[in-house]
Amino acid sequence: MVPRSRNDEQLVDLLSRRNAELGSLLEIGKTLTSSLELRDVLKAIMAQLERLLQPQIWSLLLKDEETGELTFEIAVSPVSDDLKGMRLQPGEGIAGWVAQHGEALLIPDITQDDRFDKHVAIAVDYPVSSIACVPLMIRERVLGVLELIGIQGDEPFNPDNMPLLGAVADFAAIAIDNARNYHRISELVITDDLTGLHNARHFHELLEYEVDRATRYGSQVSLLFLDLDHFKEVNDTYGHLVGSHVIAEVGHLIRRHIRSSDRAARYGGDEYVVVLPNTGKHGALAMATKMLERLHGHQFCADNGESIFMTASFGVATYPEDAANKTELIRAADAAMYDAKEGGRDSVCSFDGNTTKMLTIPKNKT
Repeated sequence: MVPRSRNDEQLVDLLSRRNAELGSLLEIGKTLTSSLELRDVLKAIMAQLERLLQPQIWSLLLKDEETGELTFEIAVSPVSDDLKGMRLQPGEGIAGWVAQHGEALLIPDITQDDRFDKHVAIAVDYPVSSIACVPLMIRERVLGVLELIGIQGDEPFNPDNMPLLGAVADFAAIAIDNARNYHRISELVITDDLTGLHNARHFHELLEYEVDRATRYGSQVSLLFLDLDHFKEVNDTYGHLVGSHVIAEVGHLIRRHIRSSDRAARYGGDEYVVVLPNTGKHGALAMATKMLERLHGHQFCADNGESIFMTASFGVATYPEDAANKTELIRAADAAMYDAKEGGRDSVCSFDGNTTKMLTIPKNKT
């Protein structure tokens, strides 16, 4: 048997490493494409990157499609809590440069590169020596970056690390893009096209969930039902395009001024509903009154620039005070809204008969 030369042994070792890397990449591909939930995808990226490359300090930053900023979504380091949620401006630091140019960077010695963000260095407070950073790209669009950081005393990153890091980044980009597309499609299914609020079908699911939760924890949930006053006159006077624009603007107004825990939906036509979890009658009446005041203060305009003054009639009901289940709660809030209509409109009425009248409607009301 011919003994192996040193070169042969090195070649066998190299092939063994490459086979192991290939097997790991195939496993990464299966793992990252097995979920459509972004949170699960990010966890999978973390687990597989640590398994394959075993970096001590690294981060994954995602790009905000509107602002171009980068946000630390994953940060594995001695000070990861300080980095989580930190935002970098477009082009800021190594990660910002990579995201802006869509090119990988290998920096064996950061002291020789002025692109390294000194603010991040101060925040993380560890002696950074080298950086390997690659973009997460799909269809020539940058979704974010993967950044590995070496500290003083460690062997610096070298060109041999880049192909493997780039392969992981490619898998990660596909998985993140799939998860985001799934989320967008899911949102379309439950969203009203005109207002951006939830649609009526999803509203029933949300309300049932909140009523069940209130029952389980002995809390309250209130429901606002509102209908725009004299809306038919807007369509008759200015046309349905202006009417649709008004409906959309009211939806945006509601969305901007509810709490993060509240859920608003377009119930149909010019009717809207708002679910207020953990909110009693007093709080719901206050919310409805403020919303009506904001409606008074908002300037709606027709195509010819003419101002349109809009008001609404609000009905308020609370579970379990006014109803025993979801269906009864909807009926109670709807009945209160019709009481507000019959009482002269432009008012807030609760199911127990309390009514808040607003100011006299100006003459330029439509």
